[in-house]
Amino acid sequence: MQVAVAQMNPVIGALEHNADRMILALAQAKQQGADLVIFPELALCGYPPEDLLLLPNFIQAMQRQLERIVAQSQGIAALIGTVRSNPQGGAKPLFNSVAILQDGELLGFQDKTLLAEYDVFFERRYFAPAQSQRIWKICGCNVGVTVCEDIWYASEYPLDPLEHLAALKPQYLFNLSASPYYQGRLSVRKEIVAKAACKVKAPLVYCNQVGGNDSLVFDGYSFITDKEGNLIRLGKGFQEDFFIHELVQSSTPISLPEISAGMLFDALVLGVRDYFHKQGFKQAVLGLSGGIDSAVVACVAKEALGAHNVVALTMPSRYTSKETLQDAIELAKNLQIPLHTVPIETPFKSYLDLLDPFWESHSPDTTEENLQARIRGMILMAFSNKLGSVVLTCGNKSEMAMGYMTLYGDMCGGLSVLSDVTKRSIYELAAWINAKQPIIPPTVLTRPPSAELRPYQKDSDSLPDYAIVDSVLEDYVEEHLGLEQIIAKRGYDRQLVQMLIECIHCNEYKRRQAPIGLRVTPKAFTAGRRFPIVQGWEPGYAKKC
Repeated sequence: MQVAVAQMNPVIGALEHNADRMILALAQAKQQGADLVIFPELALCGYPPEDLLLLPNFIQAMQRQLERIVAQSQGIAALIGTVRSNPQGGAKPLFNSVAILQDGELLGFQDKTLLAEYDVFFERRYFAPAQSQRIWKICGCNVGVTVCEDIWYASEYPLDPLEHLAALKPQYLFNLSASPYYQGRLSVRKEIVAKAACKVKAPLVYCNQVGGNDSLVFDGYSFITDKEGNLIRLGKGFQEDFFIHELVQSSTPISLPEISAGMLFDALVLGVRDYFHKQGFKQAVLGLSGGIDSAVVACVAKEALGAHNVVALTMPSRYTSKETLQDAIELAKNLQIPLHTVPIETPFKSYLDLLDPFWESHSPDTTEENLQARIRGMILMAFSNKLGSVVLTCGNKSEMAMGYMTLYGDMCGGLSVLSDVTKRSIYELAAWINAKQPIIPPTVLTRPPSAELRPYQKDSDSLPDYAIVDSVLEDYVEEHLGLEQIIAKRGYDRQLVQMLIECIHCNEYKRRQAPIGLRVTPKAFTAGRRFPIVQGWEPGYAKKC
């Protein structure tokens, strides 16, 4: 069987657009001699469609587009990820399904059995589970069809679809997927697919969605394994792909690409590009401080949108050093993006003069620091309004964890590019960028991090070393380790670890007001992690952070 894998980037809700793309893929596959085309999970509506699924007219429109695709499937077979109505109705009147087409006819539907309800998934909110699996006769072959989670069986599920399929002995197994990216996810998928192929004793074709949809980035990397679970074909990552593979031919096993900062960079670029393009936005504006975070965001934005669509502002204050200002100018020159200098001294002094009568008995503190950040935020939003551009926020995951960001200041914006990237990873990204081409000034990488909101300020004045912050952050947020476990694992001082955990909890209210961010780790603050703002869980109740 000649199988075409159509790794596409659907636009959520753009049903006619997505159907048009699928019809073109069918024509391309026929032209190149393929017998069957496999598309990603819910490719017709895009994943995740969320509460669009609650709109009856949306479901009806999807059915009409599916009928268009069926009419264009003469001379070929196809597996179409779609939604279908449950003919029996009920509390969950929909199925996450695969429409199975062959030679201009709809053979039927294979519904998804295991509905994910963890992390960023809410499928039980919308769908009823399939009750069984069956074998489909496609192009003269007996095949099994599964949807994403159906091959990710875990003990909490009441049944294992693969056990049923294994007993039916299919010649080939197909899986339509929409599996979001995070660092290391590809190797996890490969392991799961390999186990599934071995269990069913059949080659497995895995087609994954690609593209950015809100916080989620889908990396593609569709692939095929033989019946022993060996990887024999791998699609492209972070871009659409279309390839044809002859399943009966013997193939030499290949290896997965190694995890690298380059993958993370590609994920961020894809997330930014699709966030803009799928909404019809063109231009981004950001504050270029001369620090490493804004430098990396500027590099991502240029790669995603083009230099002509990135506007940078440097907004020096009385505390801005000549070195950081010069680094901002040099970086903008290297990236060939326009840089506007908008000093904030005049509005900052006006605010101080305005408020001074009310603060006579108070010494300067973070209030004056936050004023500067908020002035900069207002200026960025003014540029956004006037130019019709989107503000890119530059705060990182380490800062978001510790509350080291200012509400309505450096947190304002339309998209937070680095909100799921730790400070250590940002340095790795910067090094990777410069290894390709020396764009970021070396002093940006070597200068101690500083918000430059008071004289001689450094992040280390109020935060532990970022290596410590990031390790506790990863243990507590991503691994869900407790206080005692982290102390035993890291050997850190108890008081230090407790302080860091308390800060993570105390700053939940800030993160709830942050712009949407791109998810690139197993647990992002803006996608997949849900903790109450008001709570008294250990290791301390409402201690001041």
